[in-house]
Amino acid sequence: MSSTSQIVSVLVPVYVDSCYSYRVPADSPSLFDDDAATRFADRLVPGQVVRVPLGPRSVLGVVWDDPSEFSDEARLKDVEAVYPDVCLSDDFRKFVDWIAQYTLAQRGMVLRMVLRGEEALLPPRAVSALRLTGTPPERLTKARERVLEVMEGGLAETKAAIAERAGVSASVIDGLVKGGTLSPCELPPPALMAAPQADFAPPDLNAIQAAAADEIRQIVAARGFETVLLDGVTGSGKTEVYFEAVAEALRQERQVLILVPEIALTDAFLTRFESRFGVRPGEWHSGQAQRYKNLVWRGVATGEVQVVVGARSSLMLPFGNLGLIVVDEEHDGAYKQEDRVIYNARDMSVVRGHLSGFPVILASATPSVESRNNADQGRYRHIRLPSRYGGQSMPDISLIDMRVNPPEKGSWLSPILIDAVNETIEAGQQSLLFLNRRGYAPLTLCRTCGHRFQCPNCSTWLVEHRFRKQLVCHHCGHSEPVPPTCPHCGDEHSLVACGPGVERIAEEAASRWPDRRIVILSSDLIHGVQQLRAELELISSGQADIVIGTQLVAKGHNFPAMTLVGVIDADLGLAHGDLRAGEKVFQTLAQVTGRAGRIQGQGRGLLQSYVPDHPVIAALAKGEREEFYTYELDQRRKAGMPPFGRLAAVILSSEHREAALAYGREMVRAVPHEEGVRVLGPAEAPISVLRGRFRFRLLVTAPRAFPLSQWMRSWLAQSPKIAGSLRMQVDIDPVSFM
Repeated sequence: MSSTSQIVSVLVPVYVDSCYSYRVPADSPSLFDDDAATRFADRLVPGQVVRVPLGPRSVLGVVWDDPSEFSDEARLKDVEAVYPDVCLSDDFRKFVDWIAQYTLAQRGMVLRMVLRGEEALLPPRAVSALRLTGTPPERLTKARERVLEVMEGGLAETKAAIAERAGVSASVIDGLVKGGTLSPCELPPPALMAAPQADFAPPDLNAIQAAAADEIRQIVAARGFETVLLDGVTGSGKTEVYFEAVAEALRQERQVLILVPEIALTDAFLTRFESRFGVRPGEWHSGQAQRYKNLVWRGVATGEVQVVVGARSSLMLPFGNLGLIVVDEEHDGAYKQEDRVIYNARDMSVVRGHLSGFPVILASATPSVESRNNADQGRYRHIRLPSRYGGQSMPDISLIDMRVNPPEKGSWLSPILIDAVNETIEAGQQSLLFLNRRGYAPLTLCRTCGHRFQCPNCSTWLVEHRFRKQLVCHHCGHSEPVPPTCPHCGDEHSLVACGPGVERIAEEAASRWPDRRIVILSSDLIHGVQQLRAELELISSGQADIVIGTQLVAKGHNFPAMTLVGVIDADLGLAHGDLRAGEKVFQTLAQVTGRAGRIQGQGRGLLQSYVPDHPVIAALAKGEREEFYTYELDQRRKAGMPPFGRLAAVILSSEHREAALAYGREMVRAVPHEEGVRVLGPAEAPISVLRGRFRFRLLVTAPRAFPLSQWMRSWLAQSPKIAGSLRMQVDIDPVSFM
């Protein structure tokens, strides 16, 4: 055994918080460098990706900064391979550690969100090609003559490219290879994507946009950390403004990440990027093929990919030279990951910028209350875009009091809204009917015996999806056919659909306007990002008269012909036991009504409401966003809720109700006393049974400056050990209270 062997700490992507020690024998070569036998140990530095044995298998891991706890080489296993092209930066490793510490997650599970399979670590393969040898074919046919003509320049090409250009079959080319006219060769692997050009097509900005863009460019040029809240009304040109920040980062040869909610990753957005910078960015979302994602991952790590537009998971890409993060639609709840490692990509983006010393831009037409408060307090720089680009006016919002103007029996559209749709159709423009409720009806019951269809796995009602002829649970995915009779009393034709979903609104619209083109946008009917992009393009091109949709249509889309937005149930969501209920309703409705009149102007929004005097609804109708933020911040301040206090949730679940409840009570008995900290519960969660597991919640409230993560870690260490089927989930800064 060599005395020069190196011992390293390796973090592996499994459910562990500590590193394992491994030996790096000096006489073992690199996986890809046969000449590096004497330098193998010297090259292993923190951040290096390696393959190591873990129990009976081999796993990828990363050499970490922790000091090794073992010095006895004889007891250690050897590092099996090193991948020299990828090394996680110091800042990025600190980021992984910070997320784990803050969210109480295991570091290995955070690393699991970073690493991909071995294919992403391997160098791209050379491309098999053919070139002319100078030897003429023994027999010259017309097909062979065409091949020689297209290859006259002497450049090597792939077999497929030659066949396509010459218009010949593969057998013709095979014959030329066999005869020695063409010989195999290899071409370097093609670049994944061309580099964006900062000055490819500078935009024509109005005075307000230009001032905002100049301010943001200066922030990026300063190359220091700062968080900017880019607060602009719908249609104000926020994208064009933050594109100028992207351009400045590219001039500095820094990488850029643009985070967007996944359903906002539209072709229109990517086309806007391409128009501004000359090429499309790298994409990162669940709709991409694994091979493409592996190439993007490697390109990000090596610096070949300069700009990525992606969903929340793209924050965990191993950028080595990141100089800017933009979080578009920063208020969107889709940035919160609710399983495994529970984190908010918006908040973690700010942390990433702080650790690495670069600016972060949060953009929204309806900023989150937390971000707005940070701007008000001077923690974020607040840049406003108060008017729409091109001088278009904001939509005129009106309330329809459903107590005064109710719909006809069996209908869900008030006469006022129906008249407005008719006027819009006659004007050759588009209407949007919005209801944030999927399916046909949220509840099905028997009018004879009162039986209600409930999910067998969850404490929720089954939602009827009439297009699919199924009753579906939106929480666990259980589905069953709609029965012809009541399963409880056996009566036929007694089942009644209660309440509307988008499918029921579509049914009514088809009945009222049978000769009009109707498009439905709902996640149940859209399968993947590509189909969503196709549907949005159909609407944008004017091939729809009436659009009926859920929150899919509220995500920053531009529909040139849309001038009317009708909200079927503006009150939906206000009654939820959620401290952010009012905020979510305001944001959703402000965003969706903002689809009206973005291009043609003179847009209208009609809100059907049974509580038109509610502060949130009233602020929307008056167009007084400042009135809403003043009201909401005042309510939060009085209650000590975020952003004026801290929250953490503990969700306990078990196959046995009493086990979860008993453990929750034991946890309460172990709570460390701390002034200002309260633990509420255990109480049944609003969804008390989910996927066959009984759920209880404990909610921790604390002062704003309190080190909540540290206190939670101490509390959990003093709590009883979890056993049996019991599971615990900890959510720091919860967004969902279900």
